[in-house]
Amino acid sequence: MVNRIAVVMAMAKPSLARAEHHPMAPDLNLDRTISRGSSSSSARIVFVVNPKGANGRTGEEWKKLLPHLRSRLGRDCNIYESFTSGPSHAMDITREAIREEADAVVAVGGDGTLHEVVNGFFWAGKPVCACERDRNSTTALGLIPLGTGSDFARTFGWRNDPHEAVERIARGLKTRIDVGVINGDIGEPHYFINVADIHLSAKAGYYASRYKRFGNFCYIIGALRGFMGHTNKDLKIKVNGGVWEVFPQVTAICIGNAKFFGGGMKITPNADPRDGNLEVVILQNFKWYDFILKLHRLYNGTHLSVKNVTSMRVQSIEVEEVKNSGSIYVQSDGEHLGFLPRKFFILPSAIEMFC
Repeated sequence: MVNRIAVVMAMAKPSLARAEHHPMAPDLNLDRTISRGSSSSSARIVFVVNPKGANGRTGEEWKKLLPHLRSRLGRDCNIYESFTSGPSHAMDITREAIREEADAVVAVGGDGTLHEVVNGFFWAGKPVCACERDRNSTTALGLIPLGTGSDFARTFGWRNDPHEAVERIARGLKTRIDVGVINGDIGEPHYFINVADIHLSAKAGYYASRYKRFGNFCYIIGALRGFMGHTNKDLKIKVNGGVWEVFPQVTAICIGNAKFFGGGMKITPNADPRDGNLEVVILQNFKWYDFILKLHRLYNGTHLSVKNVTSMRVQSIEVEEVKNSGSIYVQSDGEHLGFLPRKFFILPSAIEMFC
């Protein structure tokens, strides 16, 4: 069983080869075992690495981290690495690792890589599981933040320090965290661990994703592009399966499982990914100059007392346009998901995570 994860990954992608303590190939496109524990019962941990993250900095920082990773975890763990080659690949790696009874899957990169790994914990609307495993034993989630943005880590007060992240894994302390779910009219549900958002902020995020090469400056570029041609819209909202209520002139809606998005903006300041709720923040009738005047309040999380800002705690929320235009953007954890209508709800204590 010790070698099954690496073997299955290699079989699934014929172009990938497994190596033992060999230098990484120039294109970083390989799966390999990087350390073995001292016994066959050692924990099996799969590191999912986005080598192109942060303009290639993630791959470079990962190479620098490997000696420390081996020395800190190698005695007690069988450690595998797998490099992503494109969109959605992290989801496939995660699902295969869980099915092959990995004890943990660790996302190495930014919020985008973490988002894909979290989605890999689910398939066809249900959690992925290893059929031969004891139901009381599950695969844990880990994070080593090495990407452009690490907003989810900020909720826990974690620094953008990979050595500190390795220590969290080495300690082995875990907590159950909630996961948000997004349903549309058709297709599979989508999962998010951080923040989902609607309208202006989602549009800005859509454009920001095109300028990741500029680091956190991409969020400013995205905001400028998002404001171009923006108009506030009347939206219908249903909370916890209740009655529909019209919210006029909505600028943006943010639905937080955690607190931060957009490179450090504390948009849902009361969100806690362990309390079984989503925090919903609705901005209405904001003009471009409102964001300039109130930007500091959005970043420090004091905007809930600002005029035209509404906050609520929910287990589910449905959002539709009053007059359907099919043009209201929806995103989660920085990934564009299409347009309204959508339903959002919480899965309490869905994943165990190193803390």
